[in-house]
Amino acid sequence: MEAYNISRGKYFYTVGLSYLKADAEIRGRFSLDDEKKKALLEQAKEEGIDGIIATSTCNRTEIYGFAQHPFQLIKLICDNTQGSVDEFQKVGYVYKNNDAIAHIFRVGSGLDSQILGDFEIISQLKSSFILSKEIGVANPFLERLTNSVIQASKRIKNETELSSGATSVSFASVQYILKNVAEVSSKNILLFGTGKIGRNTCENLVKHTKNDHITLINRTRDKAEKIAGKFNLLVKDYCDLQEEIRKTDVLVVATGAQNPTISKALIHTTKPLLILDLSIPKNVSDDVLELPNVTSVHLDQLSEMTNETLERRKAYIPQAETIIEEVKSEFIMWLETRKFAPTIKALKKKLKTMKDAEIDFHRKKYADFNDEQAEALSNRIIQKITTHFANHLKENSNTSDESLELIQKVFQLEETAKA
Repeated sequence: MEAYNISRGKYFYTVGLSYLKADAEIRGRFSLDDEKKKALLEQAKEEGIDGIIATSTCNRTEIYGFAQHPFQLIKLICDNTQGSVDEFQKVGYVYKNNDAIAHIFRVGSGLDSQILGDFEIISQLKSSFILSKEIGVANPFLERLTNSVIQASKRIKNETELSSGATSVSFASVQYILKNVAEVSSKNILLFGTGKIGRNTCENLVKHTKNDHITLINRTRDKAEKIAGKFNLLVKDYCDLQEEIRKTDVLVVATGAQNPTISKALIHTTKPLLILDLSIPKNVSDDVLELPNVTSVHLDQLSEMTNETLERRKAYIPQAETIIEEVKSEFIMWLETRKFAPTIKALKKKLKTMKDAEIDFHRKKYADFNDEQAEALSNRIIQKITTHFANHLKENSNTSDESLELIQKVFQLEETAKA
């Protein structure tokens, strides 16, 4: 559809990979931290891409943007991660135009989340758009689209129970601990990493385990202290990690590191130790499983847990999809309006040129000619004419291409409308 062709020969695509086909190891190779995101957007800018958003979470890496061919966007991902084009072709996906728009709505509304109803992705989309805007690769299309997805997400939260109860991987981890660790309130719990998932996990641990001796460790101590202060918890230095692991019963790893931070060499305890790895890429080395006292669980395994809460949420999917369709339709209508805006602008310019010529003619012909009144009157007529044309195009979107062509021919706007 020409409506999407708003960037001079480019079309709107979503390219990415997710938990649906890519396991944690592959998602890790394609993950983008903040620095990689910036590098990707800067590269896109250098290559002349004027509209692009890049997101990367524990269960997906995606680009939403304009390109002549989706391979331009796939290459951007591969150039800025450890993933290869061959790997992407095996597990990745590409959506174009309407399908790409529908996909971002489903992602932002929690319908495509690893845990149904998990809305944490919407804050990622917000921050990703802000970064694109700062770097100068966020066009009006992406701004309107992002705001529409945020609107749909808010409505689904407020008007349905799709997100009833806790909805995230961090909550699933706490559910797992409660189910598998006896007398959890008396156990030593160590949280390593205080990014967003770490913070949410910490809050859920305090709320649901009734445990008042949770220890936090982060590479940057002041970040851990801010969170610890909120919940009145203990903070230890990064250099104390090995010693704290020796004491703990449950270790939750939620760092943003690109390589494993916990390995067999760090574990010097013979008592049972449960390790939950909530990181992408994986931050717990597989060699910990060589220790007979260690149980290691990755977030992909946690996300497979089904319970009554998740089953209950499925009933609200149709209601959520209806809301998405309403908001998406409003966005498409705006997009259609945007398609004919250049022609309306060109028409207004042409009418103004005709008006100026007529006023000049009558100014010379009549000695008492009133310029001010003539300007006011003719400007109102021009506004009414262009408004009529705009309303006609809005109300007859199925034939708008033919109407645009007719307007351009009648008023000889071909060159002006393309300018």
